[in-house]
Amino acid sequence: MSSEVSSDNPIYGPFFGVMGAASAIIFSALGAAYGTAKSGTGIAAMSVMRPELIMKSIIPVVMAGIIAIYGLVVAVLIAGALEEPSKYSLYRGFIHLGAGLAVGFSGLAAGFAIGIVGDAGVRGTAQQPRLFVGMILILIFAEVLGLYGLIVAIYLYTK
Repeated sequence: MSSEVSSDNPIYGPFFGVMGAASAIIFSALGAAYGTAKSGTGIAAMSVMRPELIMKSIIPVVMAGIIAIYGLVVAVLIAGALEEPSKYSLYRGFIHLGAGLAVGFSGLAAGFAIGIVGDAGVRGTAQQPRLFVGMILILIFAEVLGLYGLIVAIYLYTK
């Protein structure tokens, strides 16, 4: 590989890698924040009627926080692979951008799903405790959407 900036290693090549790292953490953190906020409002409303269920109802908030960890892992991997433009190909930049967008957008979608299910689930569980198992199953399926994005991002990163 050449040590100079070339058409294969343009000066703007690392820009795409940086945008991939930024996209990974920004979008997954947005999803986690939405999931936490939406579930948290449901917990606050539910705890007025049934304060003994607060700790049991914290599960959606924890699951939303895990989404941000997925984005953090990918962002750190991409940031660690960044190099000066003469050693960083445009191909690698595009791959890293794709990896960041994959985990970021899937984390955003998973966070939205966790927030909506968590809000309705904890409110419903306060009125009918048998809904708890169903809520947990739906939350697991929502969480796995973020995990799919992490798997694709790691696969892309290794290319």
